[in-house]
Amino acid sequence: MSPAVKYTLGRIGLFVAAFLVLLPFPLSIFLKLVLAILVSAVLSWFVLRGWREQYSLQLQNAVERRKTEKQKLRSALAGDDSPLAGDDAPAAERPAAQDEPDHPTDAEQSATNSEQR
Repeated sequence: MSPAVKYTLGRIGLFVAAFLVLLPFPLSIFLKLVLAILVSAVLSWFVLRGWREQYSLQLQNAVERRKTEKQKLRSALAGDDSPLAGDDAPAAERPAAQDEPDHPTDAEQSATNSEQR
């Protein structure tokens, strides 16, 4: 079972358990719900720590995988031969960057025009 599903079901289970414990007390239903939310939040911090860490690790791995796939796609679209042409690639494997563009920017052009006047 996925860590996300386990953690979510654990949070819901703790909430239901806390609500059922508060059910026999003579309080308004709204107050029981609020107390159940607070109690389940505090309990989940301690009781569900392992599942929360597994879920966090799963999310972190997914983010890293997406970054890698995104970099490979950008390299493929740019026509790079090496999939390691991104920022994480060693300097020897990165393509050489152009130092100066072939054409001046608008700001450079207007500065040159004003200097010539």
